[in-house]
Amino acid sequence: MSKTTAARASDIFETARENPYVQRLIEDEKLRDNLREAFESAKGAYGRASGNGKGTVKALTGDKKVQKDLRAAADSLRDASERLKAPKKKKSKLGRFILFVLVAAVIALILSEDARKTVLDALFGAEEEFEYTTTASINGS
Repeated sequence: MSKTTAARASDIFETARENPYVQRLIEDEKLRDNLREAFESAKGAYGRASGNGKGTVKALTGDKKVQKDLRAAADSLRDASERLKAPKKKKSKLGRFILFVLVAAVIALILSEDARKTVLDALFGAEEEFEYTTTASINGS
């Protein structure tokens, strides 16, 4: 093997090793099983559809075994694609609860004058009530 071929092979190996899909394929046995089942089902359907002498269209529309094999292949591929996707993060119920409480608080402040007064008093202190009295008389004296 020449240096360039060895270098290319090394580069391909490193690229494949860093690929998350390849990593998942290497580590996940269920994923490999799903892909193997899909391949075997599709191979069986193809063999039956092309080898029966009726033609592929008739085999696809009329042969129940071909349809069953194709359905099995599709199911296996769907399962494999689900396993290849990144695992879904579980959404926090706490975050939804906090959002609900904030929305409810805003609505309460909008609708209730007493709630607004209570919040304003808590933030800025209670209003001081006072009476205004003047020392000047109306006549100017």
